[in-house]
Amino acid sequence: MTIDWVHVLAFNATLLAAIASPGPSLLFLTRTAMAEGRAAGLAAAAGLGLMAALWTLAALLGLDALFTLFPWTYTAVKLAGAAYLVWIAVQTWRHARDPIGPAAQTTRGRAFRKGLLVNLANPKSVLFAGAVIVVIFPEGLTAADKALIFANHLAVEWTIQPLLAFALSTAAVRTRYLGAKHFFDRVAAGVLGALGLRLVLDRGTP
Repeated sequence: MTIDWVHVLAFNATLLAAIASPGPSLLFLTRTAMAEGRAAGLAAAAGLGLMAALWTLAALLGLDALFTLFPWTYTAVKLAGAAYLVWIAVQTWRHARDPIGPAAQTTRGRAFRKGLLVNLANPKSVLFAGAVIVVIFPEGLTAADKALIFANHLAVEWTIQPLLAFALSTAAVRTRYLGAKHFFDRVAAGVLGALGLRLVLDRGTP
């Protein structure tokens, strides 16, 4: 049995729900777009979307099975990701009262790399992707099927994430953010730090 449009629609609906759910990636995109401007926001969206699609590709290629067979690899990735989230939280808190001028403070290349790393920081993404693939798609996926699923995921991410970045970087939204930057940054720092610590304290295994 091959995949059809019903499978793809179900997969895309799941992706949209995941993108819209509160988490480190949405929080990072929100803050980057509002604080650093549209160019940085769009670059961050591209990095977040690419890494999310790569997690799906990893699940398709069996990385979720590797995590199950060798739990220490999962733990290592999880701890590294937690450390990165906590580092972002600390930096955001430290610079909460720093003023932001009209020019973007973060280059597009750096925003893209940070987007990649934020989504890389959560190895549960590959387990989630693996579970979704098993539930939605039929057995016996061919190489062409897997390529299509990856390309579709990337297309969804690179459509929705930039739209979010564009909306969040509008003048009205950015003006409101800059008026209470220290408050929003410290809230963001607290949430990111809590997410990082939760990864550290989570004793769950794949």
